[in-house]
Formats: sequence, C-alpha cells, structure tokens
Amino acid sequence: MSVAGRFSSILFMGFAAIALAACTTNGAYLGTSTVQTGFLVPATDEPYEVAPVNLSLIDRKYHRQVVNYKADQKPGSIVVDPQNKFLYFIMDGNKAMRYGIGVGRQGFGWSGNATIKRKRSWPTWTPPKEMQIRQPETAEWANGMPGGPQNPLGARALYLYQGNKDTLYRIHGTPEWRSIGQNVSSGCIRMLNADIIDLHQRTPIGSEVTVLEARNPLSDVRDQIIEIVS
Repeated sequence: MSVAGRFSSILFMGFAAIALAACTTNGAYLGTSTVQTGFLVPATDEPYEVAPVNLSLIDRKYHRQVVNYKADQKPGSIVVDPQNKFLYFIMDGNKAMRYGIGVGRQGFGWSGNATIKRKRSWPTWTPPKEMQIRQPETAEWANGMPGGPQNPLGARALYLYQGNKDTLYRIHGTPEWRSIGQNVSSGCIRMLNADIIDLHQRTPIGSEVTVLEARNPLSDVRDQIIEIVS
C-alpha cells in the first residue's frame, strides 16, 4: 500500500472511532457500539440478538458521525431532515451527532414539531387501524406484537407527541439496513438498531423533535454548512 493509502486508512480508522462513539451533550463518551472489522456492533447487553451491520454496504454519508451544525434548537433536541435522510442529535458547541435514516414513502411523510413523551426498549408494535385496512395481514397483531427480532419497531422506539396527543409516528430501530437512505416506511423514521440504541440512551423524556418538510428547500443549504469533525 502507498504512503497515501496508509495515511487514508489511518485517518478513516481515527474518524470511525470518533464518529461511532456515543456522547452526551457535554461531550462525555458513553460507548454504546463499536466497529469490529468493518461491522457495527452494539456494545450493550440486549435480551435479543442485534445482528452486526456491514458498514461497507451502506453509503458512508449515512454512517453515524459528529458534524458541525448550526442549529436554532437547543442541545439535546433532535432535527430530522427527510430530504437528505439524516437525523441530527444537537450537541453543545454547534455540533451534532448525525445518523442515516429511512423515511416514509411518498404520501406517508409527516413534518412538524413534537416532543418525546415515551421511550421503549424492544417495544410492542400495534399496527394502526388504517394500516390494518391497507395491509390486512397486519390485523393479526391488532392487540400488539411483542418486542423481539421480528418486530418492525426494532430494538428501541421514541414516541412523538404534540401536546398530549400521540402523533402515531415513531423514531425506531430496524434490522433492515437496506432501508437506510430510502423512502420505505409508512411514515415513521427508521434507524439502524445500533444507532437507535445509541440515540435512545442520549435522549431523555421531554426532548424536542423537529421534522422538516421533505421538500424544504433549506435542506440543500443546510448540507453546505456541515462538515465532518475528524
């Protein structure tokens, strides 16, 4: 390997160590996952197996990473950018932890401001009545599907409320790594299971969430003011 190649490899490994460490808003690292020979592996003990994810199969821009981000929202808040398939956890010092996400198919997207009123580990999934009509096979779980590896909500779920009203939209995990960076869900915000475990640990009840409009022209401008912290 050339000197330039070795330098690039060292730089990438150093970047990965920073980008994939979990941190609180004051910068203290918690370490909820690790990268082992190119696979993202949750470091927490779980009641069910969370399959490692081969990061080489996912566009690098959707890997978890610390970025510079000038936000109007206070540290501890979440901003979701459906247009670019990113979720930002706002940190101190004009920085954010950025995650790749999967979002709703055309016609199922949702935008607005909300508050996280509930958090669950390995949550029960109950398909909305509209989904049961649209997809009759889901009616089997009208009374709730227990948490586990086959549950569509994955390892964690954050529940979005407006006032005391449940919006029925969630930020949740998924084992379907192919859905990251895609418009595939019925409106909810999907993250890799390792990433939602990380976000769940950072985010207290009462955290504010802003979901931008999918065609918000500011999305393109926002990308120009972000740079990877390496």
